[in-house]
Amino acid sequence: METKTTKEKKELTVEQQINRRNFISFAGFAVLAGSAFGGWRWLSNSPEETAGITAGAKAPLRRALNNTELIFRNFFSSNHLVKTYPKSRAAKHVRVNSDIGIESNKKFDPATWKLEIVKKGGEILQITLDELKKLPKTELIYDFKCVEGWDQISHWAGVKFIDLIEHYHLGEYTQMQYVGMETPDKAYYVGIDMPSAVHPQTILAYEVNDKPLPLGNGAPLRLIIPVKYGIKNLKRIGTITFSNTRPRDYWAEQGYDYYSGL
Repeated sequence: METKTTKEKKELTVEQQINRRNFISFAGFAVLAGSAFGGWRWLSNSPEETAGITAGAKAPLRRALNNTELIFRNFFSSNHLVKTYPKSRAAKHVRVNSDIGIESNKKFDPATWKLEIVKKGGEILQITLDELKKLPKTELIYDFKCVEGWDQISHWAGVKFIDLIEHYHLGEYTQMQYVGMETPDKAYYVGIDMPSAVHPQTILAYEVNDKPLPLGNGAPLRLIIPVKYGIKNLKRIGTITFSNTRPRDYWAEQGYDYYSGL
């Protein structure tokens, strides 16, 4: 028969075990919190990266972002396709999040627009919208993702970037590492790694929801590249270039990740 003293000892032992676990939990939390705070202070006190193609980030953070890019690029495959959706899931009103590079909408005349592709030796290939529309049309309905945290299923249509490359006999340029794109006013610009640029779901879009692009969405032609965050999806493409070094990139110059892959 269990005595009162024995019962009290067992209850005390259980209470001691609970207190011990609580102490270990709180101590572990304190250590982790202290480590996180120490890491934050270390990073905040670290020098900024040397400004160049990228800028605005702490040097250790930029090194981490560059190393992450290498990992992503080593495992990137054009066989991996983003999830697509039926038209019924597409937003009726596509969100307009920024007008950098298209602020001059009131002065812009789409009829005068031509896509310019800079070739070797400085030769410039000019392509009209009507010429682009003669190429095979591709539709894409996917979940557009922004680095700000929002996303929206949207319906786009246009010509695959790789189809443009093949039609105009620019295949040799795909052996280069990067594609650069800029708005006609040069105010917004992006650098895209070549594997992402020639991904089968990357398109130069001239329609949204079966209608011509509105000015606010980048008319007459914009980049839709599902394997990247929205900051890489350039509105109103004016110029396309190719290079083996990183082209300039608007948000990478503000401290963001240059690769910006999903």
